[in-house]
Amino acid sequence: MGLARPTSYTHGAWDTPLLGDTIGDNLDRTIATYGDRDALVDRVTGARWTYRELGARVDALASGLLASGIGKGDRVGIWAPNRAEWTLVQYATAKMGAILVNINPAYRMHELRYVLQQAGIRLLVAATEFKGSDYAAMIEQARPECPDLEQVILLETDEWSALLAAGEAADPAELAAAQENLSPDDPINIQYTSGTTGFPKGATLSHHNILNNGYFVGELCGYTAEDRICIPVPFYHCFGMVMGNLAATSHGAAMVIPAAAFDPAATLDTVAAERCTSLYGVPTMFIAELADPGFDSYDLSSLRTGIMAGSPCPMEVMKQVIDRMGMSEVSICYGMTETSPVSTQTRRDDSLAQRTATVGRVGPHLEVKIIDPATGLTVPRGEQGEFCTRGYSVMLGYWNDPGRTADAIDAGRWMHTGDLAVMDEDGYVAITGRIKDMVIRGGENIYPREIEEFLYTHPDILDAQVVGIPDPKYGEELVAWIRMREDTTSLDAPALRDFCTGKLAHFKIPRYVHLVEEFPMTVTGKIRKVEMREISAQLFTADSADTTSGSTGEAQ
Repeated sequence: MGLARPTSYTHGAWDTPLLGDTIGDNLDRTIATYGDRDALVDRVTGARWTYRELGARVDALASGLLASGIGKGDRVGIWAPNRAEWTLVQYATAKMGAILVNINPAYRMHELRYVLQQAGIRLLVAATEFKGSDYAAMIEQARPECPDLEQVILLETDEWSALLAAGEAADPAELAAAQENLSPDDPINIQYTSGTTGFPKGATLSHHNILNNGYFVGELCGYTAEDRICIPVPFYHCFGMVMGNLAATSHGAAMVIPAAAFDPAATLDTVAAERCTSLYGVPTMFIAELADPGFDSYDLSSLRTGIMAGSPCPMEVMKQVIDRMGMSEVSICYGMTETSPVSTQTRRDDSLAQRTATVGRVGPHLEVKIIDPATGLTVPRGEQGEFCTRGYSVMLGYWNDPGRTADAIDAGRWMHTGDLAVMDEDGYVAITGRIKDMVIRGGENIYPREIEEFLYTHPDILDAQVVGIPDPKYGEELVAWIRMREDTTSLDAPALRDFCTGKLAHFKIPRYVHLVEEFPMTVTGKIRKVEMREISAQLFTADSADTTSGSTGEAQ
């Protein structure tokens, strides 16, 4: 009788222990060691702060929040694109104990209102506008329906200046006392991630969760105080604020903000001008940078490493990132908001194949396993199953949602990701699909149910189902299958886009529309989304126009 194959379980044994700090204490330690080194460079506002200068501004804002009546556990929202002030709010709330609530800059009215209400945000810091969205007007429109929202602070206004001034005038002992009253296990951040049904869920993360994840992601990238990290990915994601900011500050490295939102030329120019050693992005960002007409004019010789995440990286793109951009140690990361986010990561000496065909090995101090979704048993290596992870990174739960928390985290504290994966004999994991219907478009996780709920509000739509199809540029694109009400006019993709624009975030608006009389159904009456995806992939390509009767082409 032969020996059974090894199971798809592995753990990240590591010599370096977990950090036991709060984020504020860790920042103070970095300031004490690297006070005169660059901490943050914002190419948009011109801010250029050493760690000592960053610390003074963080303390002033934290004291200002305390003076305004915000205390430990209160929710403070941040609704702004990448800029220096976003980072100040991140560290100031962590220092005095408020829970930072990240709000996607692309959110529209109904999404903003939901997050303000669900999190119970007491104070909101926001930009006045961004990309044509009048944030100030939208906030005022939402306020009557958000009774918990007591204060709104708009950046670059007298309210923001007054908040900082109040902090500078406050007794430092008050902040010190508040900081001493914090535990690493306290909730410190809520990040909203869409659910398969209904509205987004607020993944609640602790100091311990995100500080350690940022630190160990940085460790695997080989970060030291000599590194300068270019961060064009959004701060409202874990990619920006954890893998970017916290990886930097826990190593004394510099955070470099190239633009308020991704711009390939601005990113390349920033890497060259600031001599960045590391660059982040989803594959589509790197594709855009490599295709920039002026690419060859930028001196990227300072680059050593970086992180690519969000969707699989094509082999040819990875080759160019290494050869043309000099990122020989570029790392692939995989995870989810609920796990702070990174669970697996490639190492600096991994092969090209391992960086393109897998998402690496388990991270330090974490466990991962691949299970049979039906039995819950760990499958042998080489067999497909659901990816689960356990350890310091798993969220505290979904904010005020114990039911959906219990659905995601089992009694053994394993986080069930819903992703299908295969683990090879060396412990490398390949993501092979998704149990649920999540679509990843350009690094954005999109759950169709939320879009479907919105489409139901169209007066002429009887029913709607949304699926993803492969797309060479964004990884996936959205197709809306729509059943129209009787005696209504036809609905094409541009008309649907007009209906959605200003109400849904742009990346959630379906690119294609397919009009049908009925949806594919099982004998038990369940909708067959697998079949819908197959049909959609045949009907539409990246350049398709009208291709079949009853089907309309792309909306953008």
